[in-house]
Amino acid sequence: MKRLRLGLPAGSLQESALEIFKKAGYNISIGDRSYYPYIDDEEIECVLIRAQEIPKYVADEVLDVGLTGKDWIVETGVQVEEVAELAFSKRGLRPVRLVLAVPRDSDIRSVADLEGRRIATELVETTGGYLESKGVNATVLFSWGATEVKPPLLADAIAELTETGRSLKANNLREIETILVSTPRMIMNRASGSDPWKKKKVEHMVTLLRGALLAEQKVMLKMNVHRDDLAGVVSKLPALRKPTVSTLSEDHWVAVESVVEEKAVRDLIYELKKVGAEGIVEFPLNKIVP
Repeated sequence: MKRLRLGLPAGSLQESALEIFKKAGYNISIGDRSYYPYIDDEEIECVLIRAQEIPKYVADEVLDVGLTGKDWIVETGVQVEEVAELAFSKRGLRPVRLVLAVPRDSDIRSVADLEGRRIATELVETTGGYLESKGVNATVLFSWGATEVKPPLLADAIAELTETGRSLKANNLREIETILVSTPRMIMNRASGSDPWKKKKVEHMVTLLRGALLAEQKVMLKMNVHRDDLAGVVSKLPALRKPTVSTLSEDHWVAVESVVEEKAVRDLIYELKKVGAEGIVEFPLNKIVP
């Protein structure tokens, strides 16, 4: 039997990755101290490793496909095919940014001010390459962790991944520039991509994952509407195409269904009630495949 070797990210992306795979229809379970999770697809073999390592293992054909961040693809500099961008992160659907940050009271105001300074980061190659592109000569030091506490004693500045910026502010740091915006990417090596079976398997997986991600931001609304109020209700409802309207057993009444942005529901329900909608029900969605 053919198998697809899939690398899943351990660490900050792990929980979100497993949740999205579950919504896509793949149930993955991880035993204590196990790096080989069970997945309910006998044609897939999973390996749980750090996102930093996945690009190299995919490029070296140890793995067929893997989920990692754009930041680590850039940092490792390996040649892989980016099959899909899957925009989710450990707290939501936002990307993360690699930023340069300095102590709040530092005299450093721009990238140019980093000339001759020390910068601590886990992404040495990416940071060094960025500084070089700006014509700045600085010392880039590898940080083994707790990078936010390095300035001002151990470094003049840091290059750190941030999602909201709250951790930087909590450590009395301010951002001066964004080096890179990173989102999770599904990557594949050339050999696996040229295998028709593996390529089709990954394309199917990506379709389901994208559908799950799209559904993360939307809900289904269902309501009862008198035909006299139907035009007003439909005018309030955004939909992928048009709302679904079904006849009810009671004369002159219909059921209306529509997929809407979850963030709009709070205000939308009030507007729908005003124009005659009744019995409004909100449903979560697992997947939307356009």
